[in-house]
This record gives sequence, structure tokens and C-alpha cells, in this order.
Amino acid sequence: MTRHLDLPTTHNRADTVRPAAVGRRDALALAADIRSGATDPTEVLERAIDRIETLDPQLNAVVSTRFDDARAEIAVGLPGGPLRGVPIVIKNLGTDVAGQPATDGSRLFADVVATVDSAIVQRYKAAGMLVLGTTNVPEMGKTTTTESLLYGPCRNPWNPDYSTGGSSGGSAAAVASGMVPVAHATDGGGSIRIPAAMCGLVGLKPSRGRVPTWPHPAALAAPIAYHHAVTATVRDSAALLDVVAGHVPGDAYGAPTPARPFLAEAGTDPGHLRIGVMRTAPGPFPTDPDCSAAVDRTASLLDGLGHEVIEVELGIDVIEVMVAIGDIMGAQLQAKVEDRLTHLGRELREDDLEPWTRRILENSLSLTAPRLSRALETAQRTGWRVAELFAAAGVDALLLPTMPVTTPELGFLDVTDPESMWTRSSMFSAATSLFNLSGQPAISLPLGTDGRGLPVGVQLVADYAREDLLLRLSGQLEAAAPWLTVAPGFDGW
Repeated sequence: MTRHLDLPTTHNRADTVRPAAVGRRDALALAADIRSGATDPTEVLERAIDRIETLDPQLNAVVSTRFDDARAEIAVGLPGGPLRGVPIVIKNLGTDVAGQPATDGSRLFADVVATVDSAIVQRYKAAGMLVLGTTNVPEMGKTTTTESLLYGPCRNPWNPDYSTGGSSGGSAAAVASGMVPVAHATDGGGSIRIPAAMCGLVGLKPSRGRVPTWPHPAALAAPIAYHHAVTATVRDSAALLDVVAGHVPGDAYGAPTPARPFLAEAGTDPGHLRIGVMRTAPGPFPTDPDCSAAVDRTASLLDGLGHEVIEVELGIDVIEVMVAIGDIMGAQLQAKVEDRLTHLGRELREDDLEPWTRRILENSLSLTAPRLSRALETAQRTGWRVAELFAAAGVDALLLPTMPVTTPELGFLDVTDPESMWTRSSMFSAATSLFNLSGQPAISLPLGTDGRGLPVGVQLVADYAREDLLLRLSGQLEAAAPWLTVAPGFDGW
């Protein structure tokens, strides 16, 4: 069902295009300065190290560092890639940095040290980037806040009493506070987009198969788990995607090779598009007025930019989607824990897992093979249904809230209280997890604020392998309504 959307009457087309605000140099500007000789990589590295050492005691975003290794890499000579000398941190979940702890935020894996770089880390390094360490995550990524018992809570640079989201919360805090210009992130149900929304960043979840997961086989996680980054600008997200996109031989999934670099898309006029809008998030949870207001404002901007904006309905059972994701992730968790215990040669102990993770594990023990098969079938059907929505409504992109609710205070999602987690945790991913299961690309942009002055994200979704369209449209919105590129009170690059 489609209908035209009633837009705010205060909208003025003339004020939608204005020069982008500059809160700091982004990664591409920093790389250009290094390339021209205006800035030295060693100077950039030491500045990033100083920022991490100064700010991290307040925010708890970075959980391990490799500063001396980065210094040694500069001394040997960095590859002459497009992001030479730009510092980055890596999410400590399902991604390996050789010589660094690979704990997945869990006490069960607290003594594990990675022996190789994941493919994505290899590609960052080949592009000349300096990997400075790894970032805070919730235990095995099983909640939408970053407050593990192993590492403690990560704090939001916009207000340290509030969550950074999860599971890429440490990465988001590191970028929003200006520790580093960009950070690696992953997304299994919204874990790039949710922290981006809570911390005022750009968070793109690519299409299924766009970015490889090697060396971690992910036969079950691959349909729903994605790698990319959180950034301050759209063009940085595009540039990083150019660096990491592409298959590893033997990958089970692979997105089509783009016609041209993603960076070229970020500055390209998208032309006239038809945008389908959902003012409220799909699913059973009420949408906060601040979240709907951010969608309304963005819809008005799009109208002023010459796009056709219509209201659409999703027509997908979000509960079915969330159950399928829970079954897929539960099966993966069960295998991961069993493999670890086999390696250790012992049974599971009381303090190995947080109470919330243990509850998820216990629930997974009743999972049958037919039920898991149905969950994977739901993933494929959901992809078809979302694609059918684009075709039936005749839309090029969807606009909806990133989350139905605003950023919670730390402690609202309490991993030691499974009963409260059952009723609270799902609401934060209700509008994001659908597109993990469906496979289409989705991006969160910081185009709103709530009554407390905290960022509110809006989500744009395109059809499969259409990151190019998302980046064009996102770049146009960034120019029309520029956002702060660093949290208030923190210095830019």
C-alpha cells in the first residue's frame, strides 16, 4: 500500500542545500594532507595515540592497543594506498588482529590471542592504514549496548551516562570522540547502524557478501552478519568500502562487483528518486516521537531536493524475522561455546558467560534441525519480500527510523538481569534486524536529535547491491543538512 506523505508545512526548499559544516578533517582529508606532505604519518599516529590515552579512561572504547607495532610499520614504510597513514581501530568481535586479544568481549575467551589478520584487516593495512588496537564490545555481540562484564561499560561521548549502542559501541565512541577518524564495525542485527545512531555517525551495513569474513567460517552467521565501519562522513564510508569490498576465493556469498568505485558515488547527484517512507518503525514496539520527527524532517529535505516522497507499508512479520535471527544466532553461539570448551577440555563454568548470554545459550539447546532450516528459509523469503516491496511500490529507496526508541542510559540493558533483557533488548533492533535477514544494504545517518540533545538516526535502505544509490542519496542529504562530525566538547582532526 502506498500514499503520499503529508510533509511539514514549515519546509522551505531554498534552505535544503548549503555548504557542509566542517567539524574536523575526515579520513580522506587527512590522507590527502599526508599524500601532499602537509602532514607526516608519524605526527598523525602520535596525535591519535595521545587522544586514545587521554580520552579512553573516560569512555572505555579501546580495549587493546598496538602502538609500537604501528610505529614500526611507519619506520619500515607504509604501503602507498589511498588511505596511507590514516589511523583506525578494529572491533574486537569476529575480526582478528595478529598479536591482539580476540576475546569477543567474553570471559570464556579472555586469554585468546589472534595469530593472523582477518582479510578486512589485511586490506586496511594494504591501503596504508595504521591499525592502533581493538574496541570494546558486548559479550559475543548479543545485545545492543556495550556493557560487558569483561571490559565494563563504554560511554557515549555525547553524554557519558548514556549507552553507545552495540555491538560496535567501542568503535562508535572512538570515532565520535575524535580518537580516530574511522573505525571498523560489524552488524548482525543492527550493530553498525544502532551505535551510529546513538553516537551521531554514519553507519553503512553493506549488501550480503560485499565484505569477506575470512578466516572465520560463518556458514550460519553469513546470512545475517556484515562487516564495514562507522565514520563521520559519507565519503569516508564509501572510501573504506572500496578498500575492503571483494570476495575471498571460496566465499559462500558474494555481491556483484560495482561498476565504479563507491567513492565516486558519494559525490554524484542521485537524480530524481521515489522514496518510500515509514514514519514508525516496523514491529510491535511504539516509535518515540523524536524518532518519527527525524524521519519527517528527512522526508521534507528529500522533497525539497526534488525527490518524490510517498508513504509505504512494509507488509512483513517482524516477529517472524526476529525469531529467525534468534535461532540462527543461537545455533552459532552453541557451536562457538562447544568448540571453546572442547579446546579447553572442560565443562562450562558459572562465571564463563554473562547471565544474558547463558540464557540465550540455554534456549538454543532446544533448537532442532528443522527449526534451523526454517530460519534460513525465512532469511531467503524476507529478501524476496523486501525486493518485492521496492518493485510493487515503485520506490528506489526506503526511509524509516534507525531505532523506534532513543538512546538509553547505561544500565537500562542489564546483562545480569535476563528477565529485563527479554522485554527490553529487542526494541532497539526492531527496525534494523529485518535488513540483516533480507540482505539489502542499509545506512543510518545522524539527521535528528532528541529532547536531551542526543543524536537520532534515520535509516535509508536500497535494493540488493545498490550501495551506489544509498551513497549518492546520503551524500546529497549530508550536503543539505550537515551534521556535527565530532561530539560536542571533543576536538576534531
